[in-house]
Amino acid sequence: MINFEYTRVSSVKAAVDTLAKNPTGGFIAGGTNLIDLMKKGVTTPTRLIDINNLPLKDIEETIAGLKIGALAINSEVSQNEIVKEKYPLLMMALKAGASAQLRNMATVGGNMMQRTRCTYFYDIAMPCNKRQPGSGCGAFQGYNRMHAIFGASNKCIAVHPSDMCVALAALNATVTVSGPKGERKILFTDFHRLPGDNPEKDNTLLKGELITGVTIPKNNFTKNVYYLKIRDRASYAFALISVAAALELNGNTIKAARLAMGGVAHKPWRLTEAEKFLTGKTATKENFTKAAELAMKGAKAYGHNDFKLKMGPIAIVEALMKAAQ
Repeated sequence: MINFEYTRVSSVKAAVDTLAKNPTGGFIAGGTNLIDLMKKGVTTPTRLIDINNLPLKDIEETIAGLKIGALAINSEVSQNEIVKEKYPLLMMALKAGASAQLRNMATVGGNMMQRTRCTYFYDIAMPCNKRQPGSGCGAFQGYNRMHAIFGASNKCIAVHPSDMCVALAALNATVTVSGPKGERKILFTDFHRLPGDNPEKDNTLLKGELITGVTIPKNNFTKNVYYLKIRDRASYAFALISVAAALELNGNTIKAARLAMGGVAHKPWRLTEAEKFLTGKTATKENFTKAAELAMKGAKAYGHNDFKLKMGPIAIVEALMKAAQ
């Protein structure tokens, strides 16, 4: 780990201004991912700007929906009564992510900003276009069991590791950010990027911007929801494939559906075509199977992750069946 300077700030403006004066610096809150990256030499900020004192920890119900501050702790969000009652899909996803110890440290904003767990990204002796643009992608012809089947490019086939973000993508959340040019809002599905020719860019944040919160619009997905996470071990492990499923039912008829997958792309992967297909259909295994077939169109594996092509549709059907129940 390189030497770095440390600054603690107490306002959003101070945080943004401090980063503007230290463009090679970075924000730190829980640090559950950032510190690991610094230890391994993957990232080398010259100044850490501690934002833990910022007033961004609220979890509150508003006219628009649920507003969650960027510094709200993952465990506190998952245990919040409003979340459990009205946004249970988010609760399920948060409880499926990481270990209890990490959830007690990790923040909502930090969870969104966490970087891929691709082993080639973490090993600075290996080629990785995400870590060092132009060096190549070690996973492309290497060991790629955990890697993407959607939206990849020949520059990068890494996946985004978050569970929380899969639920937020399914629930049409909006991200609020502040930067040198003021405040703006970003649709959650537009926040994270596909790799394309610039896999080093994980998201659509502009230079110097800070995440201040997330808003989930009001919805009727309060009962028939399920978050399915398939992983190598039941304890702390990243998803091979995950599925966030939410249904609004009128009897056995689907009024609305939301679906997203994790462990399959460089960003949470929203299944919009499958959602459209399910709307107005009856909640049957047959219809769920057809929706899964639509969802898997365009999927491509790279050898060691070929099993995901079979696991994917099975996981979608299982998540929908459990949500419908």
